[in-house]
Amino acid sequence: MAASSKRSSRPTSVRKAWRSLTWLGVIIVGLFAINAAGVIWGGASWTPKLALDLEGGTQIILEPQLESGQTATQEQLDQAVSIIRQRVDASGVAEPEINTEGSNVVVRIPGELDDQTRARIESSAKLELRAVLATDAAATSSISPTDPASDPAEELSATPTVEPTDGSDPAWITPALQEQFDTFDCATIDDPDASVAPADEPLVTCDQTRTMKYLLGPVEASGENIVDATNGTVTTQTGASTGTWAVNIQFDDKGTKDFATVSTRLFGLSGQVPRDQFAFVLDGAVLTAPSMNGAITDGRPQITGNFTQESSKALADQLKFGALPLSFTVESSETISPTLGTSQLQAGLLAGLIGLILVVIYTLFQYRALGSVTIASLVIAGVITYLMITILSWREGYRLSLAGIAGLIVAIGFTADSFIVYFERVRDELRDGRPLVGAVEAGWKRAFRTVLASKGVNLLAAVVLFVLAVGSVKGFAYTLGLTTIIDVLVVILFTHPMLQLLAQTKFFSSGNPWSGLDPTALGAVYRGRAEFRKPVAVPAGKVASSSKEAQRRQTIAERKANAGVGAGSSEGKES
Repeated sequence: MAASSKRSSRPTSVRKAWRSLTWLGVIIVGLFAINAAGVIWGGASWTPKLALDLEGGTQIILEPQLESGQTATQEQLDQAVSIIRQRVDASGVAEPEINTEGSNVVVRIPGELDDQTRARIESSAKLELRAVLATDAAATSSISPTDPASDPAEELSATPTVEPTDGSDPAWITPALQEQFDTFDCATIDDPDASVAPADEPLVTCDQTRTMKYLLGPVEASGENIVDATNGTVTTQTGASTGTWAVNIQFDDKGTKDFATVSTRLFGLSGQVPRDQFAFVLDGAVLTAPSMNGAITDGRPQITGNFTQESSKALADQLKFGALPLSFTVESSETISPTLGTSQLQAGLLAGLIGLILVVIYTLFQYRALGSVTIASLVIAGVITYLMITILSWREGYRLSLAGIAGLIVAIGFTADSFIVYFERVRDELRDGRPLVGAVEAGWKRAFRTVLASKGVNLLAAVVLFVLAVGSVKGFAYTLGLTTIIDVLVVILFTHPMLQLLAQTKFFSSGNPWSGLDPTALGAVYRGRAEFRKPVAVPAGKVASSSKEAQRRQTIAERKANAGVGAGSSEGKES
């Protein structure tokens, strides 16, 4: 029965092995197909995009737009750098260089900029919310609570009396300001000094299309208090989509309080156009001036108007990453050369090749024929990693830098470490007297837990490094985390199945000295359950000198038993 059970278990392990290898083949073919489809129809490439240090790119210098006599503080510039970096990183792991030079912010991006990324950089998105005092055209947009079930009539009853010093008070319109409004030319809106006013004073400006002119009150809420902004279609009370695109804003506590105050006041002026309107001023130009459809006290207003999906998404992205503390104008935009040359790239690739060769030499020396499994596993991991990087370059804007290449080189050692853990577990089982098939399965159960724990630590370190780091260090963490996941995938779907199949072959199962799994060379000990060595009885007083007798070690118990038998025989002869 034991022999029959053993024979039936072998085909099961073989079937599992081939099933795993089939899934691995499907994954590789699928990655090839995705990349091929991108090359044919999506503008992708069979080679990954390179980062700024290896390819060069575009440099944009942003100059602060300040009121006369003011200067930008270092704190404001550092905050601007942080926000611009968030915007750029939203387009992928491109490893940009963003820093300050004097009072300017310098942005260096690898490759040619797409329109969306350029808009994120050049649009400083300094958002101010001001009440409308006068306009030369009626607005058609509106601002409402995001909850469609809210009842504006209930909000109306709580409307406070307008204070004479609030932002919508007509007393702001002095004769001088009225004259400035009447004579203001919308063609000058791009002039850095044309649409700038202190936060506590009115502003004369136009909308972004230069078709409407506005006289606005002081700033009553700031874009710096926006926590999040998304785009989507407006829904009815039943949840049905109206097809109208909108921008949904979420304020922090201060912004919620400020917006609740102004929305309640303006809703009380409902119908008194344009004093019931509230302008969102983006970089000095009115983005939209909706009328207030309700008192919004939850800090979640919704802007509607003449939005398309693209324009609402662009605005939401700009507001999502925070409003800059300063407005900026583009001083220059130019193409720059790579910071590192071809020689550095070749040196990095050479270092990786040398590391790979050393790993191959070590595995062949240590594990002999079994080392071929390590080599094949590294090749499979390399193919999957390369395909993933090219796909990520196409879909996510990832760019490979010298730091990223360093992460790939380090991953060679980490990947080989997984195989070594597994092989040593199998050899431990052979030393304990198990046959090869049983040693492979038992060794896998023990090694897999160790591999998962090790890779879990590596992945956690990569994630923490990616979240906290900036620039090239982020690229290193990215490739390290990616290769860690691929390593686990290869061990499960290739390394273990290959050992399951090799354990069925005569070369490995017979313990060939060149297999790397020779029980004799490993010092295997028979404990009554293995079948690869037949125990040989050693006659009393005789040393095991034949080749068969010397093929195994004796346990301490066996040595004591043989010693006892020898002593008993001697006593019997004396008697």
